[in-house]
This record gives sequence, structure tokens and C-alpha cells, in this order.
Amino acid sequence: MRLAAQSREPHALRWLSRATDFVAINARATRAIELSGLENRKNAIAGTISHGEQRQLEIAMTLATEPQVLLLDEPLAGMGALEAERMVTLLLALKAEHGILLVEHDMDAVFALADRLTVMVNGQVIASGTPAEIRADAGVQAAYLGEEH
Repeated sequence: MRLAAQSREPHALRWLSRATDFVAINARATRAIELSGLENRKNAIAGTISHGEQRQLEIAMTLATEPQVLLLDEPLAGMGALEAERMVTLLLALKAEHGILLVEHDMDAVFALADRLTVMVNGQVIASGTPAEIRADAGVQAAYLGEEH
């Protein structure tokens, strides 16, 4: 986490200094850990945490760089129901301070998270609007639910 936070520093760091001496970097790293919900895993080795926690760690590393917008490509991929629910809760909390551009196939999560959606089929936009507009769109229903819907 410190390395992610450090990547935004405009100057070279003193390599012989202790990591704990870099107050601003450590504060960004700590805030990112807290925002991502990983406080209880902050000393765990990344390879030993669950898949869902690893995805949270990826988001935490991004948050340590203090972005304005989060670009997320299928953040729920490979997650079980409980992990996916935790990720949706995390992303809902982050919406207050960050713009989020989300590519996701879990439509329940998309409808829970999105203020505006754009639906594509074969690289072409077929609809764009609010979740309610997208749910009611005949073209979206035909493309994703079959012609009978």
C-alpha cells in the first residue's frame, strides 16, 4: 500500500530513510486501507487473503493514489455472493467521493450501483439511461432476455 501511495510523490524519496518517516505517504496508505475495509487484514501477505479481499486490495491500492475517478473492469468477477455483496457495499460507499466507470456483467450489482447505464451489444450502444429506463427498454430486454420478454 505504501508503494501505491508513494507513486504520487513528485520527488525521489530518501532510500536510507525508514518507511515510517514518510508521514503523508503512510497517511494515504492507511486511509486507503480503511476505505477499502481491510483494516483487520492490513498485516496479511497479499497472496494469503481471499479472492474478494484481493480485489478490495486492488481498489485500496488505487485509492492510495487519490484518484478522482475509479475505472473498474469487472470488479465482481469470480466472487461468491458474500464477497460480491461486500464489494457492492464498498463501491456504494466510494461513490460519494469518486466518479466510478464500471464494466460489469452482474446486473443486480450494476442496478444497485449505477446512476446511469450504457448497454452495448457487439460493441454497439443499444441503450443509455437510468436503471429504470434500462430495465424497461425493449431493445435491452430483447438482447439480454430473449425476444419473448
